[in-house]
Amino acid sequence: VRDEPGALAALCTALAERRVDILSLQTHPLGAHTVDEFLLRVPAGTDLTAAVAAGGGTDTWAERADAHDLVDGPTRMLGLAARTATDAAELPLVLRQLLGRCTIRSQPATAFGTGPAAVPPEGILEDTVIRLRDPEGGVITVERPYLPFTPTEFARARALVELDARLGPRMPGGRDVLTLSQGGHVSVRRADTADLDAARDMHERCSAETLRRRYHGPVGDASRYLNHLLSPRFGRTLAAQTASGDIVALGHLLWDGDETEVALIVEDTWQRRGIGAELLSRLVGMAAEAGCAHVYAVTQASNTGMVAAMRGLGLPLDYQIEEGTLVITARLDATSAAGTPAPDQRVSRH
Repeated sequence: VRDEPGALAALCTALAERRVDILSLQTHPLGAHTVDEFLLRVPAGTDLTAAVAAGGGTDTWAERADAHDLVDGPTRMLGLAARTATDAAELPLVLRQLLGRCTIRSQPATAFGTGPAAVPPEGILEDTVIRLRDPEGGVITVERPYLPFTPTEFARARALVELDARLGPRMPGGRDVLTLSQGGHVSVRRADTADLDAARDMHERCSAETLRRRYHGPVGDASRYLNHLLSPRFGRTLAAQTASGDIVALGHLLWDGDETEVALIVEDTWQRRGIGAELLSRLVGMAAEAGCAHVYAVTQASNTGMVAAMRGLGLPLDYQIEEGTLVITARLDATSAAGTPAPDQRVSRH
């Protein structure tokens, strides 16, 4: 709406005439105009776009809300800051919750420009794109093609990234003991780049076949991916570790833009003991807690272990097969529960 006396009142009057209940309101000044962000309770059949136009508003965007949106702005920001402070892996997720439906990518600075100066310290706001310096190096890019970001949203996102930078590397502690089906036990804990050497040692103990099933490429290149996979900026990693300190399995939950990937590797001598299934179950639980709608795993059609682990989740699955590569997608909707047979499973071949 235009930033002038009476403009907001006219808009509210137009909504009231259609029995629309305003539950909350935030305003984002933009010079001669203001973006008004409403949370509304709307009678069925109401044409919101027409109501806003009648009240003098333009460029309307509406999407369905839920009870979580009733939290007031300051309380919501404090909650997001607390999540960021607890776990470095939360930053991409809290940015998505802060900014709504958007795509978030972490990339090396060279992928955007030339060196660390490609994005200034204060960041860049360009209509539907935000670019901020990643505290771990590189650039965080946020894209929301359907609605331009406001300066207020940009400032809030920048504040969360600055908090992450001040706190430095961090990860929740604690570990759980997993008793194995064939006897013995391992501990399961979060892992990050501090575990890089132990992860490389595990890869060296793995057979070429195990590495090929996991990475779908030259087995000699496997260790090159580890620094990326273990970084909290790109997702979360769980490690299974023996009493002697050896890592024998890794499970990754990877934020892939607006998608979420799960991946597993278990050292040969520790396979078929339930470790992979346990890691996968925990990773999928993390994805559900983060609000992900689904997760997918990329593997080979011959990898019966990964297929069995995904089926063991008891979630609706979708299979896509192309030239021997199998993509299995599990839906994490509210009606699905682990342990319940999947009601519908579809197979598509290309």
